[in-house]
Amino acid sequence: MRPTGAMHLGHFHGALKNWVRLQHEHECFFFVADWHALTTHYEERGVMERYVHDMVIDWIAAGLDPEKCTLFIQSHIPEHAELFTLLAMGTPLGWLERVPTYKDQIDKLKDRDLATYGFLGYPLLQAADILIYKANFVPVGEDQSSHVELTREVARRFNNLYGRPADAEARIAAALAQLPKDDSRYYEKQRKAFGETGSPEALAKGEGLVNKSAAHIAGWQDDDTELLLGHLKGAGRTILTEPRALHTEVLRLPGTDGTKMSKSYGNAVLMRDEPAEVTKKIRGMATDPARGRRTDPGDPEKCPVWQFHKVYSDEATQAWVVKGCKSAGIGCLDCKQPVIDAIITEQQPWRERAESYLANPKQVHWIVEMGTERARTVAKQTMKEVRNAMGLNY
Repeated sequence: MRPTGAMHLGHFHGALKNWVRLQHEHECFFFVADWHALTTHYEERGVMERYVHDMVIDWIAAGLDPEKCTLFIQSHIPEHAELFTLLAMGTPLGWLERVPTYKDQIDKLKDRDLATYGFLGYPLLQAADILIYKANFVPVGEDQSSHVELTREVARRFNNLYGRPADAEARIAAALAQLPKDDSRYYEKQRKAFGETGSPEALAKGEGLVNKSAAHIAGWQDDDTELLLGHLKGAGRTILTEPRALHTEVLRLPGTDGTKMSKSYGNAVLMRDEPAEVTKKIRGMATDPARGRRTDPGDPEKCPVWQFHKVYSDEATQAWVVKGCKSAGIGCLDCKQPVIDAIITEQQPWRERAESYLANPKQVHWIVEMGTERARTVAKQTMKEVRNAMGLNY
């Protein structure tokens, strides 16, 4: 996440809630993307450090456990920047210009000068962030799938450029010659099918054949397996792993004005807002415009508060809201009270967990330092392989 301000309920239900669950199912790396923050907030150097540590506190308050996952700061691991630079040497400019969010963000953030190399290149920096840990999965909403797909393309191109030895064609031919003729033809059929259509079934069939050959053909080498698996996918030896998008449930909460929740819009309910502040913000939320008077009936689907009920209220409460709103049997403040109570209840353990870290900032620094060391150990190994593949090991 980019450290551009305090975490709000949109961050929790849109990402953090999933992260807390995933730390028990996978080896997870979560990092403060401070370099990414600079792609749009490069003039705000005075607040960055506070934002960074406040965000880590919010993560821990939400339930991330430094003993179960790795928490670190992007800019403390220079290998990210090195891989970004090396990937930039072979990444076509058009790949970056066609990223859907590029023009969209330029249109939305007209108050900022985004005609910079850093902003154009941020999807490639994202790719480096992922590839340097050889991640298998990236938890994202469907709207971010294009970034993961770009990362896969970057990895594929890198493997194709640097994972193929000079005598690759001859070695591939020699490996294929070890297969029975029918198996060789079957392999070629699956390779072409995958190359033309991207069929997962064709890829799986081809991989199955190669792995069967590795187990049953005398004299078969691990290099033969790696060469044919790479050839099957149109790539070279796998140096950088192609990640997959792990689509997680994303619950989008509107801000108090009904638009996207954002601190910069002044419409956010922060994760650690005090109860009185939560009450004030939710009571002041925009509602269905049709309910100009207490006696006017409304439609919950046209009211931003209803989105909060979908997240925080049980079926009985939701039914009460629908009936009361449509019949004007309840007022908007009546409707908002269960949401206020539920948010305050949810926030209580967050505030309690955060308290000790706010009182002892050095504890947060130590957690980040330990996580950074763990992450950098992995990053250094990947960069050693990358440099060797690119011929930069002199």
